[in-house]
Parts: sequence; C-alpha cells; structure tokens
Amino acid sequence: MSPLIPSLAGGLIAAGLLGIFVGLRLTALPPRPWGRSRHFNLPARTRMLLLAGIGLGLLGWLITGWVLSLVIAPVAVIGLPTLLSAPPAAAQIARLEAMEEWTRSLAGVLTVGIGLEQALAATLRSTPAPINVEVTRLVARLRARWDTETALRTFADELDDATGDLVAANLILGARRRGAGLASVLEGLAESVAADVRARRQVEADRAKPRSTARWVTLISASVLIVLALSGSYVEPYRSPVGQVILAVLLSAYVATLVWMKRMATGRPMPRFLSARSGAMVAR
Repeated sequence: MSPLIPSLAGGLIAAGLLGIFVGLRLTALPPRPWGRSRHFNLPARTRMLLLAGIGLGLLGWLITGWVLSLVIAPVAVIGLPTLLSAPPAAAQIARLEAMEEWTRSLAGVLTVGIGLEQALAATLRSTPAPINVEVTRLVARLRARWDTETALRTFADELDDATGDLVAANLILGARRRGAGLASVLEGLAESVAADVRARRQVEADRAKPRSTARWVTLISASVLIVLALSGSYVEPYRSPVGQVILAVLLSAYVATLVWMKRMATGRPMPRFLSARSGAMVAR
C-alpha cells in the first residue's frame, strides 16, 4: 500500500474536524440580506491565515516528510486562535451594564414628572455607547409618530436580550397605564441588572483561569512537537503511514477537547419573551 494513502486518510480526519468547527461558526453568523450576493466569501484575515497555514504546511512537509503537516498547519493557524480566545462575554457584560445605566438614568428623568416619550428622548444624549444606536432608533420612531408599544417592542428586538425584554416590558406597562410608580420600578430593575452584572463578572473571572491554562498547555505541546519533529528521534514512528493516522487521531482528539471546553465556557443566553410579532398579534 502506498504511504501516501494512510497519510491522506489521517489528514482528512483533521480536515473533517475543521469543517465541523467552521460549520458551527457559520450557523452563528447573521443571515445576509436578500439583495446581496449569497456567494461564500472568506474574510480577508481568514484568507491570509489560510495562505500562511498552507505555506507552513508545505515547509513542514519538505523538512519533516510528514504529509499530515499539509493539514495540521492550516488547521492550527486558523482554528487554535479562535478556540483559545475568550468568548464574547466582555461585550455582553458591557451591554448589560449599559442597559442598567440607561434604565437608572431614565428612572431619574421620570421623577421630574414628564411623559414617557419625552423622558426617552431626554436620555438620548447620556445613553451609553453599547446601546446608543438602539436608543437613537427608538427615539426616532417615537418622533415619527410610531405607537409607543410597537416602538418599544421593536426596540426590544434590536437589543435581542432577555434583560432588554424585561426593560421594554416594564416600559410597555408604563405606557399602557400612564401612572406614577414607573420610576421606582425602573430603579429597582436597574439594581437587579447591576447585581446580574457583578455575578457575570465573577463567573467570567473564574472561567478565565482554565482558558489561560489551556493556552499554555497548547503552546508548550505544540512547541515540543515541532522541535521533536525537526530534530528528535522520539517521533520517528509517526513518519510511517500508520503513525501519521495515529497522530491525526490524537491531534483530532485534542482539538475536540478544546472545542468541548470552549462550548462549556460559552454560556447560553436566556430565552427572550418579548417580540414585535407577538405584539402585532395581540393588537389584532
């Protein structure tokens, strides 16, 4: 049997694992507008990393004779930075903190005694950056004579967060009843969101420790593997076709462990309960 066939078989295992990882990332991307082209285009940074990985793989094949390096290098260059990076928890926490600050500011404006629509417009200048675009659109819709409840439901859809739904739901109730007490309700809600922010920061600090350990272990393991592949006789058995397949299986198992760890460290968002579509159905 030709040595190339088992080596390529091992490489296909790693390539399949990369395909699964890329597929999972693409499902999380927002859909493209209908008017734009649906052709799949890699980002410029990904293309550069792919070309660099292919070049390193060719260099590794020429130096070590490992056909598997043609797959290992691109997978490592593209996949490892993503797998070992921190999840977007910091941005989510900053967004929650912005909602808390904006809710507290809105409660303070409502104590003056003005209407809800005027209070929302008054908070526009002091709105924190993470939610400034959504609040600006909300105020623009209200100024365009949108129904207040419909505008608030659309605002909740744009925030796309369970906490945003909670804030919008309280504002909708305040718009329906038009009574006193909304300011105190929003103040209490802001306190609850602030406690949630503190808890999430503590959880994220605890999750950062195993991520840091995984980075160091991966860096040390990759460095040792490269040094041994270039100069040591310890990895000599992996030069055989069967050894290439075994190496591919071991590396795939390690990458699968990193994928599992990243999925565990990425918390699932709380389900939403408010939407503009449900509001339209209620209005009917």
